[in-house]
Amino acid sequence: GKEVITANAIIAILTIGGQQLFSFFTFSCPCHVGQNLIYGLAFLGVPALILLIVGYALNNQTWRLVMGKRPHFERVTSSNRLLKCKLVCLVLCSITGRALVAPVTWLAVTLINGSYYICAVSEYVPVYYYGAAPNVTASERSRILATFPCSQLVPPELTRARDEVILLLRYQSQVAGWLLIAVVVITVFLSYCLAGCFSPLSFLHFRYWSSYVHNEQELFDEATEQHSRLYAMQHVRKFFGFVPGSENVKEIRIPSLREWQAISGLAFLKRVDEEHYDYSLLHDWALKERASGKYLRIDEDP
Repeated sequence: GKEVITANAIIAILTIGGQQLFSFFTFSCPCHVGQNLIYGLAFLGVPALILLIVGYALNNQTWRLVMGKRPHFERVTSSNRLLKCKLVCLVLCSITGRALVAPVTWLAVTLINGSYYICAVSEYVPVYYYGAAPNVTASERSRILATFPCSQLVPPELTRARDEVILLLRYQSQVAGWLLIAVVVITVFLSYCLAGCFSPLSFLHFRYWSSYVHNEQELFDEATEQHSRLYAMQHVRKFFGFVPGSENVKEIRIPSLREWQAISGLAFLKRVDEEHYDYSLLHDWALKERASGKYLRIDEDP
């Protein structure tokens, strides 16, 4: 839907901006044999991997998949198991597609920029094509090539060879970047086409279904907020003797030291029985204890 496209566009723009800032402030090729490749690949791959993991972590569907549990009363059959596997695969593909937006954008932008690729592979270029340093050993040639990303370290007689090598590597990097973009665009387009072909819904029915799911989630979130607030309000009223925001409060309850200690500390989800949990220490106290003790009457006059 439009929301997904807008979200993906925002993620891509933020990734491009972050990549430019990241390159400007942190990237500095070591220009040393054996270190260039590791350094360049680290800047190419590690941020992309981190963005991929963050993409998975920020997707609610990931946690629905991880935390979803099959009901005990559901009878497992081969058809149910096959349907479950298909659903899991479909959701995984959807999650992965969303999670790949940022890392693919990072890789494409860094390849089009070319600096990381040039740093990583400069020492492996067959420089003899350019007539540079023909009478040196292979190790010395690699050492010279490793300095090419750093123009200030290149001897004057190798300036032309260095410029030609940098142009070659930038060409390779930018072509790889545009090919990556083309492959991703074609893959996304074909995926949407295949999904539409195999969908049991017509175009307008699919739009209605998308709208329904969106509205259902919004309403569910609103109901969750209100329900949890009302439920928590019962426990707060029992502990303090009134509800925040109440008018004409006649009296308040003074909790004892033991009760303060009972609701203080680290709170964990606590299982009460097979169907219910205590969500907090106050919740646990309110269900177990009787609200007796000291009450203080409030004078209504200011």
